[in-house]
Amino acid sequence: MQNTAWITLFFAGLLETGWALGLKYTEGFTKVWPSVATLAVMAGSIYLLSRSLSGLPLGTAYAVWTGIGAVGTVIAGIVIFGESRSVVRLLCILLIVSGIVGLRFCSDA
Repeated sequence: MQNTAWITLFFAGLLETGWALGLKYTEGFTKVWPSVATLAVMAGSIYLLSRSLSGLPLGTAYAVWTGIGAVGTVIAGIVIFGESRSVVRLLCILLIVSGIVGLRFCSDA
């Protein structure tokens, strides 16, 4: 059950990255189909997060979920939109990943 919760949380975090990217294409929710797709991915992300909470502590799950979403969004911004790849920025991403890994292995669940 525990591994299933972590896997579910991982996919919830990936979907969070997806909806964050989708926001870029909604243009303030003025574009119908990008807005519909973004809202659907948001709902999926939150649903999977809620499912993972049956086996994980709330604080840990939420922090990992937002961390995966943040790291995924930054990496997507670098790859898709040509955003900065500065050393300091990459080190900050590494710090977030370290926190996610730390929470995973230090969690009681």
